[in-house]
Amino acid sequence: MDMLEVLDCCSPLAREPLGEDQAAGLARAFKALGDPVRLRIVSIVASHQGGEACVCDLTASFELAQPTISHHLKVLKDVGLLTSERRASWVYYRIVPERLAELAALLAAPTRVDDGAAAEVDG
Repeated sequence: MDMLEVLDCCSPLAREPLGEDQAAGLARAFKALGDPVRLRIVSIVASHQGGEACVCDLTASFELAQPTISHHLKVLKDVGLLTSERRASWVYYRIVPERLAELAALLAAPTRVDDGAAAEVDG
């Protein structure tokens, strides 16, 4: 899914109000990203070679116990930001690009131009 398709389906906040269910789902995703460890996990997975990271790569990046990392991964999976696949004894995590694009599109600057002239601020 490219960004134009996402923008067509997910209007930025400035274009139309969110419905109650949509706002609740998006709030859960933003809340999940509001934790610095989870935000770093998403960044590590997204930037990892091949677009996926083994749980062993993630635990090596933090000074946290493995169960704590697993909890953060579960939260990210529950809100649809990550997906996982078990291969032998390791689990590999991958970003769900459509979900990240949905969040990005929601916060995108409006593309319409206001009727009034932009106010100038003198410093």
